[in-house]
Amino acid sequence: MDKSSSLISFSTILIFIISFFIVSSHGKTQSGGLDRLSRLKLSQTVGKGSFPDHFNPAVLRGIRILSQKGMKEKDKIERLPGQPPQKLEFSQYGGYVTVNQSAGRALYYYFVEAQHSKESLPLLLWLNGGPGCSSLGYGAMQELGPFRVHSDGKTLYHNHFAWNHAANVLFLESPAGVGYSYSNTSSDYKSNGDKSTASDNYVFLLNWLERFPEYKNREFYIAGESYAGHYVPQLAHTILHYNKKANASIVNLKGIIIGNAVINDETDVRGMYDYFATHALISDETAEQINKYCDFSPNATTQTTECNDAAQQADLDTFALDIYNIYAPVCNSDKLTVKPKRISSVIDPCSDVYVHAYMNRPDVQEALHANVTKLDHDWEACSEIIRGWNDSPTTVIPLLKEFIANGIRVWIFSGDTDGRIPVTSTKYSIEAMKLKVKTFWHPWLLKEEIGGYTQVYEGDLTFATVRGAGHQVPSYEPRRALSLIMHFLSGRPLPDISNL
Repeated sequence: MDKSSSLISFSTILIFIISFFIVSSHGKTQSGGLDRLSRLKLSQTVGKGSFPDHFNPAVLRGIRILSQKGMKEKDKIERLPGQPPQKLEFSQYGGYVTVNQSAGRALYYYFVEAQHSKESLPLLLWLNGGPGCSSLGYGAMQELGPFRVHSDGKTLYHNHFAWNHAANVLFLESPAGVGYSYSNTSSDYKSNGDKSTASDNYVFLLNWLERFPEYKNREFYIAGESYAGHYVPQLAHTILHYNKKANASIVNLKGIIIGNAVINDETDVRGMYDYFATHALISDETAEQINKYCDFSPNATTQTTECNDAAQQADLDTFALDIYNIYAPVCNSDKLTVKPKRISSVIDPCSDVYVHAYMNRPDVQEALHANVTKLDHDWEACSEIIRGWNDSPTTVIPLLKEFIANGIRVWIFSGDTDGRIPVTSTKYSIEAMKLKVKTFWHPWLLKEEIGGYTQVYEGDLTFATVRGAGHQVPSYEPRRALSLIMHFLSGRPLPDISNL
């Protein structure tokens, strides 16, 4: 690092210093989303204080609930290209919801009904992070949706551990500029941030519920991973705010669950380096130098040369890894295959490539009712047209405490092989909340094997690890992820080892 780097807030630079990009000619992936935010913070916070340490809901005046008559029927997806031939036990929908008429801003959604008991199972909204990454491309097509994309980029296969076994699942590409979501006002792509994203997500949700009125009073949960550690609590906070303002349950929010989540800048950074050290990714000397010379406080404005040198060494030591799963193979080709590769229980490291090819097929877009305005850019897993990010609080801990105080279920989970927002970061962030322990640390089970470890705090905040999973937990351990979400939605504790 050059000398100028010592003038930059360490807490904003080092959260996501290390960037891992799969070999690809089509753009950036989720791996780089957090790094891009750190660069934006770097360019905007020095001497400006642009990024606050708290989040307040945006003041929404005259929220427009537009007529949704006939839209649900138009959004029904008859069949996706390359879909397996078996008859589906559920319906799927895709389309746009306008969130701002004057700006011409519309968000794309993909919705899959539950595979059984759709009339009684809850509604679950899934959000990916980045910021700027697609919940369709990641959540739906690589993690918890009903299908995954073969290596030929043309055909699909079933995900037998899809989360619509447990809920009716809604995926949202947000904010505008992500995936198929768009705005006719180009300046919107330069003015995104946490607050505007939460506002648009809330307006989307109100209009979507008007389009699908059968879910208006249904139990509603929000889930997400990574930078959705901001999106999920901020949307939940906005829902609570307007429910209280109206003295009515406008949205029947019951709980949130976030995984490998950006929660608290200071502990996220410190935990990342401690994870590197305890997993033999960096030397003891480098770790000692980081802990001795680096200031993890969000108020830090300068760093010592010793700190910067050690951070650079940690960067070099981990650069060739997939830091989002330190034990996973990396993708070394951006080529599709003529015939699909044999399906494996382990996610293919080149899945981003296959999904990108599939989402840019005209027949796929037609079936999804997507790209109706003929965008001037390809669908990308992570947006390359979002040029600015204007606000990103240093912590969401006050929001988590608010939910506990209001009886909203809060679960936090962590794939234990993720090095970006690792289990140590999450544990440190929860410790910063200073909650008393209700049920002490113990293994949880699935099919007589340890699925991970869990601890429950007063107020019923549950923390759970998922053994063997990386940053995108449902990709790496789909069976354990499904068990986790089933227990969360039912409010049942994860099964104890004493049940053996």
